[in-house]
Amino acid sequence: MPAATSAPIPPTPTLTRRAWLTHAAAPTLAATLISPLLAGAAAPQSKIENPKSKIHDIRSYGAAPDTLSTTAIQSAIDAAHAANGGTVLIPAGTYLCGTIELKSNVTLHLAPQATLLGSPRPADYHAGRAIPSGNGNMVFISAADAENITITGPGTIDGNGHAFYTGQGDNTGPGQNSAQGYTHRPHLLIFARCKNLRIQDTFLTASAYHCLRVLDCEYVYFERIRIHNRVNKNNDGFHFVSSRHVHIDACDVRCQDDACALFGSNKNVTISNSTFSTRWSIFRFGGGECENILVTNCLIYETYGCPIKLSCRANSRFENMLFSNLILRDVTGPISISLSSASRRRAPAAAATSAAGSGSAGVPPADEGRPAPRPHSAPGIIRNISFENIRGNIVAHGRQYPDIPWEQAYRPGEDRTCITLNAVDGDLIENITLSNIHLTYEGGGTLAEAQREVPQIAGEYFEIGDRPAYGLYARNVRALTLDNVRLETATPDHRPAVVLDNITDATLSTLATDGHLAAPSTLRLINTTDTLIASPRLLTPAAVYLAVEGQRSANIALLPGDLRKAPTRVTFDRGATAQSLIQ
Repeated sequence: MPAATSAPIPPTPTLTRRAWLTHAAAPTLAATLISPLLAGAAAPQSKIENPKSKIHDIRSYGAAPDTLSTTAIQSAIDAAHAANGGTVLIPAGTYLCGTIELKSNVTLHLAPQATLLGSPRPADYHAGRAIPSGNGNMVFISAADAENITITGPGTIDGNGHAFYTGQGDNTGPGQNSAQGYTHRPHLLIFARCKNLRIQDTFLTASAYHCLRVLDCEYVYFERIRIHNRVNKNNDGFHFVSSRHVHIDACDVRCQDDACALFGSNKNVTISNSTFSTRWSIFRFGGGECENILVTNCLIYETYGCPIKLSCRANSRFENMLFSNLILRDVTGPISISLSSASRRRAPAAAATSAAGSGSAGVPPADEGRPAPRPHSAPGIIRNISFENIRGNIVAHGRQYPDIPWEQAYRPGEDRTCITLNAVDGDLIENITLSNIHLTYEGGGTLAEAQREVPQIAGEYFEIGDRPAYGLYARNVRALTLDNVRLETATPDHRPAVVLDNITDATLSTLATDGHLAAPSTLRLINTTDTLIASPRLLTPAAVYLAVEGQRSANIALLPGDLRKAPTRVTFDRGATAQSLIQ
């Protein structure tokens, strides 16, 4: 048998890199295109749906525009929660609603032109389940002990707060009886003990009470929220109590009461890139242990109360806070920090001393030790607070808001206010820094105000009455730094620019101030020690630049600067002598 012969093997062609990549990718591409078709044809039932992606349209549960849809909306929320997560859709239209409860893993999405409108009937509301009762807990939307709650979308949540207006507030202010306050009205949103809470892009408006209360929550993210809340008394914006890891960004808040209240032990909070306006305070701190707070890149405008207010009592501690890159436009009294451990307040008649020597009229100076705290209490602490890169104008009097339907009343103590750092009862505020500050005050302060007695009160910012300085009044502070601070007046002011009363360890570097020929001085130091004044600048003529007062004034260094507009650089009075000054 002849030997078998085989066909010659053709030479292997040389593949280019482009051809090789095309050849290798072809099977993969084919499998990608064919597999879904085969799977769809053979076993469509094998498709797996993520329950959290399921949309629960409230209309499928019986909701209809312009009708009371509380039950339907709650049914949609309950269904999403039961499915381990989902989105409850509020479609375009206006849906009337009473109290509803959000639950874990539920997203409430408000479509464009969708409005969730609060019922005008009190009977349609009740207390939120497991919501603490402080300030009342009647609520429109709430959640408690829940995780992963989100509210999104450009629609509106409208509390219909006009329907609950009586002209009465909750009576929680100084001298008011809170037991007679009006609290039987719904807050817009309350969240208690929740984790991973997020609200984005939604318009919140017209609450009958506070707008957004966050109680003992953690990991909170509020982004691009717009709040307009000026239809009732006590119309707060954000109101936090003892919450952690809170982040507010790119929000716009116009409200009637506190815009961003932080009560209790709030920790690790950032607030940035936002705008605020209110009748009362923007950033208000009260009680608890509040620390690690950053506020930056914000505009504060038309605020006729006190933009930044820290009020500390016994058993409270405020520390490690930074307020930076702020624009203040048309505001009164820009910063108020107060500390008193021994008592909440004293009536003005009980005040024993004045700005002319608060450590010399029977009241022990702060550096001689704090008073013994009350039983079962510890002294309050305020320390390590910085204010940086702030520009703005400060008006002398509050004004009427065109979008608040009742007349705004202003107390005498709210006129011509300034930056105030005020500790009493032997307490000390410690380590306060103001750097790169430029403020223009409206002016108009009188000689009587410059010489007035300041009562030993550390309560609300308006309770101590007129300030004896137009720019900064500080009492009982240790380690105070002013660096590159410029204080001006739009009209003449007879008060000093700065009054330091019983201050220890102060540095005033590159301080530029307006003066007045009829004012007692431009800078006034009372019982103040270990103070460096470097490179001062007097912007307008004054009779006296520096007045040193009090027997305990000592170790004050006045280094060269531009004081040519003051014929007299330094005067000494009330026991102070030339030895108070380091030559």
